[in-house]
Amino acid sequence: MELGMEFWLPLIFAGLMGLAILIYVVLDGFDLGIGILMAKTDVGERDRMIASIGPFWDANETWLVLGVGLLLVAFPVAHGIILGALYLPTALLLAGLILRGVAFDFRAKAQDKHKRAWDYAFFFGSLLAALAQGYMLGSYILGFAGGWAAHLFALLTAAMLAGGYAFIGACWLILKTEGDLQHRAVRWARLASWFTGGGIVAVSLATPLVSARIFASWFELPNLLLLAPIPVATAGLFLWVEILLRKMPLADDRRAWQPFVCCIGIFALSFVGLAYSFYPFVVPDSLTIWQAAAAPESLLFMLVGVAIVLPMILGYTIFSYIVFRGKARDLTYY
Repeated sequence: MELGMEFWLPLIFAGLMGLAILIYVVLDGFDLGIGILMAKTDVGERDRMIASIGPFWDANETWLVLGVGLLLVAFPVAHGIILGALYLPTALLLAGLILRGVAFDFRAKAQDKHKRAWDYAFFFGSLLAALAQGYMLGSYILGFAGGWAAHLFALLTAAMLAGGYAFIGACWLILKTEGDLQHRAVRWARLASWFTGGGIVAVSLATPLVSARIFASWFELPNLLLLAPIPVATAGLFLWVEILLRKMPLADDRRAWQPFVCCIGIFALSFVGLAYSFYPFVVPDSLTIWQAAAAPESLLFMLVGVAIVLPMILGYTIFSYIVFRGKARDLTYY
């Protein structure tokens, strides 16, 4: 039977929404992680850390706006259910993002005696945003279940995701800095990698246990064999990062890019695993992407707009990372 727009358009928008969320998690993840890592540094290190994300951090959040916007316009029913169930952590997420945005700009103009306070505000806003996102992820995995066990799992996921952001943030600093700060970033990355790995293991164990459908999709043959490369490759990347970090920093800064690239691979593989687990549901075990989708005519109209906007955002992102490649320089304001 031939499949029409009613099938393909929701599938396309689900893929675009997933892509936007994945890019956001990677790109805004490292600058949230750097904000978290700023708590135990001196003013010179904090300036260099801010300089390493200065050209990128604000634009990175564009991908979150795109992902949530696609959820709203393409899957309005799911948007209401998801944000309704996650109202409080969503509000905390926005508060954290607003606080870190204000702190980033105000620290540049504050007197020296007030600058540290704004640095702590940037740290607290970054941590709050990371924890809120982790709590939302944990609640989503459990299908917005209530009870103390569900809340404890969501809190555990919140802590683990914050650790994951610190991991990718530390790997970004290895790439973008040198000297004492780079040495500290290596130590941070080794510690945070354990939190990240623990979070991935916790989510990997919980997801099939809360749904018989997900358990069957992963562990029944031949799926078990076909999907084995995902956890194997993830474990392999963790092992390679650990080997690299034990030797870093290397002479002439060789391989400084590899931990960050491995982090991207770990996040991408974890995201693919989650996406496979919940497909075809946009609200876990409740609402499929076709049930939640807007009318095909509306989706087709919006697809034209996305086809224009998405390449522009992607092109600007790539361009900015090319222009500001290399080591972070001293922080200056004009």
